Amino acid sequence: MDALDQRIISRLVADARASYAEIGSEVGLSAPAVKRRVDKLLDQGVLQGFTAVVDPEALGWGTEAFVEVHCHGNVPAHRIRTGLEPLPEVIAAYTVSGQADAIVHLRAADIHHLEEAMERLREVDFVSRTVSTVVLSRLLERQPQQAE
Repeated sequence: MDALDQRIISRLVADARASYAEIGSEVGLSAPAVKRRVDKLLDQGVLQGFTAVVDPEALGWGTEAFVEVHCHGNVPAHRIRTGLEPLPEVIAAYTVSGQADAIVHLRAADIHHLEEAMERLREVDFVSRTVSTVVLSRLLERQPQQAE
Protein backbone atom coordinates (compact mmCIF):
# COMPACT_ATOMS: atom_id res chain seq x y z
CA MET A 1 0.00 0.00 0.00
CA ASP A 2 1.43 3.35 -1.01
CA ALA A 3 0.60 7.01 -0.37
CA LEU A 4 -2.01 7.08 -3.17
CA ASP A 5 -3.82 4.11 -1.62
CA GLN A 6 -3.78 5.89 1.74
CA ARG A 7 -5.27 9.03 0.18
CA ILE A 8 -7.97 6.96 -1.56
CA ILE A 9 -8.83 5.25 1.73
CA SER A 10 -8.99 8.59 3.55
CA ARG A 11 -11.36 9.92 0.90
CA LEU A 12 -13.57 6.82 1.10
CA VAL A 13 -13.71 7.08 4.89
CA ALA A 14 -14.81 10.70 4.57
CA ASP A 15 -17.41 9.89 1.88
CA ALA A 16 -17.88 6.31 0.69
CA ARG A 17 -20.34 7.55 -1.94
CA ALA A 18 -17.70 9.60 -3.75
CA SER A 19 -17.32 8.50 -7.35
CA TYR A 20 -14.07 7.10 -8.67
CA ALA A 21 -13.84 10.20 -10.86
CA GLU A 22 -14.17 12.52 -7.84
CA ILE A 23 -11.56 10.57 -5.91
CA GLY A 24 -9.31 10.46 -8.97
CA SER A 25 -9.43 14.22 -9.43
CA GLU A 26 -8.34 14.66 -5.80
CA VAL A 27 -5.48 12.12 -5.91
CA GLY A 28 -4.34 12.65 -9.50
CA LEU A 29 -5.54 9.38 -11.08
CA SER A 30 -8.13 8.41 -13.67
CA ALA A 31 -11.40 6.87 -12.51
CA PRO A 32 -10.41 3.41 -13.87
CA ALA A 33 -7.07 3.60 -12.01
CA VAL A 34 -8.89 4.45 -8.78
CA LYS A 35 -11.28 1.53 -9.36
CA ARG A 36 -8.36 -0.88 -9.88
CA ARG A 37 -6.76 0.30 -6.64
CA VAL A 38 -10.04 0.06 -4.70
CA ASP A 39 -10.63 -3.46 -6.07
CA LYS A 40 -7.10 -4.44 -5.01
CA LEU A 41 -7.64 -2.98 -1.52
CA LEU A 42 -10.88 -4.99 -1.26
CA ASP A 43 -9.13 -8.18 -2.42
CA GLN A 44 -6.37 -7.63 0.16
CA GLY A 45 -8.90 -7.08 2.94
CA VAL A 46 -7.69 -3.53 3.62
CA LEU A 47 -11.16 -2.31 2.65
CA GLN A 48 -13.81 -4.62 4.01
CA GLY A 49 -16.82 -3.11 2.31
CA PHE A 50 -18.94 -0.01 2.18
CA THR A 51 -21.78 0.83 4.52
CA ALA A 52 -24.30 3.46 5.47
CA VAL A 53 -23.89 5.14 8.84
CA VAL A 54 -27.26 5.26 10.58
CA ASP A 55 -28.22 7.37 13.58
CA PRO A 56 -29.50 4.81 16.14
CA GLU A 57 -31.69 7.44 17.78
CA ALA A 58 -33.48 8.05 14.49
CA LEU A 59 -34.35 4.33 14.49
CA GLY A 60 -35.60 4.55 18.06
CA TRP A 61 -32.60 2.81 19.69
CA GLY A 62 -31.08 5.77 21.53
CA THR A 63 -30.40 4.12 24.89
CA GLU A 64 -27.07 2.35 25.23
CA ALA A 65 -24.85 0.71 27.80
CA PHE A 66 -21.51 -0.99 28.11
CA VAL A 67 -21.66 -4.21 30.10
CA GLU A 68 -18.79 -6.13 31.64
CA VAL A 69 -19.49 -9.84 31.29
CA HIS A 70 -17.94 -12.19 33.85
CA CYS A 71 -18.10 -15.89 32.97
CA HIS A 72 -18.22 -19.12 34.96
CA GLY A 73 -14.75 -20.62 34.54
CA ASN A 74 -12.71 -20.39 31.36
CA VAL A 75 -15.06 -19.75 28.42
CA PRO A 76 -13.48 -19.55 24.96
CA ALA A 77 -14.13 -16.43 22.88
CA HIS A 78 -16.05 -18.32 20.19
CA ARG A 79 -18.50 -19.60 22.79
CA ILE A 80 -19.02 -16.09 24.17
CA ARG A 81 -19.71 -14.86 20.63
CA THR A 82 -22.15 -17.70 19.98
CA GLY A 83 -24.00 -16.93 23.21
CA LEU A 84 -24.29 -13.22 22.41
CA GLU A 85 -25.25 -13.42 18.72
CA PRO A 86 -28.95 -14.18 19.33
CA LEU A 87 -29.38 -10.96 21.34
CA PRO A 88 -30.32 -8.22 18.84
CA GLU A 89 -29.47 -5.47 21.32
CA VAL A 90 -25.81 -6.52 21.33
CA ILE A 91 -24.20 -4.33 18.70
CA ALA A 92 -20.58 -5.14 19.59
CA ALA A 93 -18.67 -7.41 21.93
CA TYR A 94 -15.00 -7.66 22.78
CA THR A 95 -12.80 -9.97 24.80
CA VAL A 96 -10.71 -7.84 27.14
CA SER A 97 -7.89 -7.97 29.64
CA GLY A 98 -8.66 -7.35 33.29
CA GLN A 99 -11.30 -8.86 35.54
CA ALA A 100 -14.11 -9.05 32.97
CA ASP A 101 -14.07 -11.73 30.29
CA ALA A 102 -15.83 -9.51 27.75
CA ILE A 103 -17.28 -6.05 27.24
CA VAL A 104 -20.64 -5.87 25.48
CA HIS A 105 -22.12 -2.77 23.85
CA LEU A 106 -25.92 -2.79 24.03
CA ARG A 107 -28.47 -0.53 22.32
CA ALA A 108 -32.15 -0.37 23.18
CA ALA A 109 -35.24 1.75 22.63
CA ASP A 110 -35.47 2.95 26.23
CA ILE A 111 -34.34 2.09 29.74
CA HIS A 112 -37.02 -0.61 30.12
CA HIS A 113 -35.94 -2.29 26.89
CA LEU A 114 -32.32 -2.04 28.07
CA GLU A 115 -33.24 -3.70 31.36
CA GLU A 116 -34.95 -6.57 29.50
CA ALA A 117 -31.91 -6.98 27.25
CA MET A 118 -29.57 -7.09 30.25
CA GLU A 119 -31.80 -9.69 31.91
CA ARG A 120 -31.59 -11.87 28.79
CA LEU A 121 -27.83 -11.35 28.72
CA ARG A 122 -27.58 -12.55 32.33
CA GLU A 123 -29.56 -15.68 31.38
CA VAL A 124 -26.86 -16.84 28.94
CA ASP A 125 -25.55 -20.08 30.45
CA PHE A 126 -21.90 -19.07 30.90
CA VAL A 127 -22.55 -15.62 32.42
CA SER A 128 -21.90 -15.49 36.16
CA ARG A 129 -22.41 -11.73 36.62
CA THR A 130 -22.48 -8.43 34.79
CA VAL A 131 -21.48 -4.87 35.61
CA SER A 132 -23.37 -2.27 33.58
CA THR A 133 -22.63 1.33 32.71
CA VAL A 134 -25.40 3.29 31.00
CA VAL A 135 -24.30 5.96 28.52
CA LEU A 136 -25.64 9.42 29.36
CA SER A 137 -24.20 11.27 26.36
CA ARG A 138 -21.69 10.73 23.58
CA LEU A 139 -18.77 13.07 23.83
CA LEU A 140 -16.67 11.87 20.92
CA GLU A 141 -16.94 9.13 18.33
CA ARG A 142 -14.56 8.81 15.40
CA GLN A 143 -14.37 6.60 12.40
CA PRO A 144 -10.94 5.01 11.92
CA GLN A 145 -8.69 7.19 9.77
CA GLN A 146 -5.71 6.10 7.69
CA ALA A 147 -2.43 7.42 9.08
CA GLU A 148 -0.57 9.68 6.70
